[in-house]
Amino acid sequence: MTAASPAARERLYLFDTTLRDGAQTNGVDFTLADKLNVIGLLNRLGVDYVEAGYPGANPTDTQLFAQKRPSAARVTAFGMTKRAGRSVSNDPGVAALLAAEADAICFVAKASAFQVRVALETTEEENLASIRESVAAAVAAGREALVDCEHFFDGFKENPDFALACAEAAYQAGARWVVLCDTNGGTLPHEVEAIVARVTARVPGSHVGIHAHNDTEQAVANSLAAVRAGARQIQGTLNGLGERCGNANLCSLIPTLLLKGDYAERFETGVSREALAEIGVVSRTLDEMLNRSPDRHAPYVGESAFATKAGIHASAILKDPATYEHVPPEAVGNQRRVLVSDQAGRSNVLAELERLGVPVDRADPRLARLLDEVKEREALGYAYEAADASFALLARRMLHSVPDFFTVERFSVKVERRYNAKGEMTTVAEAIVKVRVGDEVFISAAEGNGPVNALDVALRKDLGKYQPYIAGLRLTDYRVRILNGGTEAVTRVLVESTDESGARWTTVGVSPNIIDASFEALLDSITWQLLRSGAPG
Repeated sequence: MTAASPAARERLYLFDTTLRDGAQTNGVDFTLADKLNVIGLLNRLGVDYVEAGYPGANPTDTQLFAQKRPSAARVTAFGMTKRAGRSVSNDPGVAALLAAEADAICFVAKASAFQVRVALETTEEENLASIRESVAAAVAAGREALVDCEHFFDGFKENPDFALACAEAAYQAGARWVVLCDTNGGTLPHEVEAIVARVTARVPGSHVGIHAHNDTEQAVANSLAAVRAGARQIQGTLNGLGERCGNANLCSLIPTLLLKGDYAERFETGVSREALAEIGVVSRTLDEMLNRSPDRHAPYVGESAFATKAGIHASAILKDPATYEHVPPEAVGNQRRVLVSDQAGRSNVLAELERLGVPVDRADPRLARLLDEVKEREALGYAYEAADASFALLARRMLHSVPDFFTVERFSVKVERRYNAKGEMTTVAEAIVKVRVGDEVFISAAEGNGPVNALDVALRKDLGKYQPYIAGLRLTDYRVRILNGGTEAVTRVLVESTDESGARWTTVGVSPNIIDASFEALLDSITWQLLRSGAPG
């Protein structure tokens, strides 16, 4: 690609299908409130289209399209072209789309002769007529029409003339966008680029889109290949949600389009640099909404995307971040993390202490002892690269001090299997914790869905004068790993916590006893929250 001046940049359009194709992800179910929240997130980013669902397919989508929803992006309804053997005016699916309160309608149509013959059991001409008549009906109703040419790339390899005929039929009938779908996700970037170039010789690239699935881990690459070949709309989902292996990940595509020279110099999108800095928050908010753990290794937005573990890398990053970072982490709402582990050097420790706000003199001889302590404890099973709050507490205790906010004098946990009042057999976990806060003693009891949950609830139930400081504290993730086998196995527990401000931190506990390991991590989590919130010692 050759560079272009900002005034001459071409427009790329972003089409999000998180709420339709993304909803086909195993374990993902959107409520109406969820969908409205996601539309808000997408408007915050600046995407051009939001495919919000399939009216008539389920009550949630039908309710969503029952009334006009304010949105900066064009809210799009998805559905099938008219069925073979019916007129467009006598097809209930098309009728539901035309009745939907949507800015645009996206019809899905087969673009593979094999699929038409086997899946639809109809003729090629009838399929083409369905495309033409459905698009014409949407245009006549004043709607913007899009056609997802399903199985386009596989269909092109089998019978290019028919696949091209489907694309041309949609365009000639008035479709604003003819979207080429790699439905099975098996096409490779060089194939996509060559085939899209063939299409844009017949249909203007300003009317061509790409819809890539990720079954060969090529969805983002295939989308970029399509753009190079002339396509000007990209379809994808937040965090790459989607059927099977997912769709093209907009959280990877959008930063690439805005930050990588070949694309940033030639194209513009509806996403501003200011909005791009929020893409990390948008990604994490969606995961939180769906009760999913964020992918720590996701490009751009993952917790590990700008993490460095090796000591020599950390030393270089402290001199100039560009030595090991391809873009500035703050550009995508992320942050640099220099990890502390048994592979760490002095530079790692200094960088992490600076990030965590722990004051330290670079010449302090205690830094060497801290590094030795980290390595010794990691040999026992601790993992400080994954537990920033526990590392900060360890460092503060060795370099400064940490107030003794409270002392746990004893705790007990009981798990009992018994009949409840309805005569049903249930398993109940109960915990009792005795805590001393200054001169006051508090004894709290709680039930939970497991022993750790019961212990957590009891511990945070009453900490006297510190209770207001932990009111918004909650656990968001709990991970257990058995470090060695046998009857003397050592257990590592990682606890991720958050509060009402959205801050997140992780703590670690290690013990042959899983309850002790969990309790250690819980104590660190509460202590860190008290410390960071400025609670009096």
